[in-house]
Amino acid sequence: MVMFNLGIFTISDKAWQGQRSDESSKAIRDSLSVLNSRVVKYEVIPDEVDIIASKLAEWADEGSVDVILTTGGTGLGPRDVTPEATLSIVDKVVPGFAEMMRTQTFGITPLSVLSRAVAGVRGECLIINLPGSPKAVRECLEVILPAIPHAVEIIKGEVTEHVAPGSGKD
Repeated sequence: MVMFNLGIFTISDKAWQGQRSDESSKAIRDSLSVLNSRVVKYEVIPDEVDIIASKLAEWADEGSVDVILTTGGTGLGPRDVTPEATLSIVDKVVPGFAEMMRTQTFGITPLSVLSRAVAGVRGECLIINLPGSPKAVRECLEVILPAIPHAVEIIKGEVTEHVAPGSGKD
């Protein structure tokens, strides 16, 4: 399994102002411990589209992270702007991640349909928006974790053939 470097952005006005502890990034770290990954960047930022877009682009472009996971700002509230910021800086949208997170978690909570999370690629960096709730972060990551290492390999050009696990084709 490919080793990859991970960046985590917690996007929350209250966490940024020190009014709330950041439990969602801990949930990300715990969930990702089963993969061959290491967190090399972490930051808490406010729900400001320009700041989010700028930071995402900066981290993706500098080349030290292979995957950026954001947590927060994906709902319907007036300050929830993470998807807009993400879409403004990605080269390619990867809708399958968000589609599967919403579809698979719908059985746990029908409110998952309210998530506006998106995923995409900028350069050689995969960016995935996650909800702000630690419980929802764990549930969503459980759904998409198996695809992340392969996505990293494809983005980096390390894999050009796609064989389904268990197909018997090598």
